[in-house]
Amino acid sequence: METATLQNAVQMYIEAFEKADLNIIRELYAEDATVEDPVGSPMRHGIDEIIELYKAAFAMGMKLKLNGKPHCAGNSVAFAFDGVMKGMTVSPIVVFELNAGGKVQHMRAYWGPENVS
Repeated sequence: METATLQNAVQMYIEAFEKADLNIIRELYAEDATVEDPVGSPMRHGIDEIIELYKAAFAMGMKLKLNGKPHCAGNSVAFAFDGVMKGMTVSPIVVFELNAGGKVQHMRAYWGPENVS
């Protein structure tokens, strides 16, 4: 997959949080996508469950700041960021796996208590 397609997915994700725009999330993810955030928690299946996750994050006012450049390989992109909201920062590493149509098919967020300040 082209690096530009993978990097565009990351930029859409950042923009969705900047604007608190669920429509961008709908454009980013495949209808049958999965999200595991954080890894080890129950998997969210399908766009409706995924939208509920982002509604909660947007309601908390979370904004994202990339830490370094995304790392692209095959049809996947990994990126680190700080998710900043009132009184708290979460610093995960997220991996998107895109489908042939350039939509996020699987998202996994790697973070735990040691990544929250």
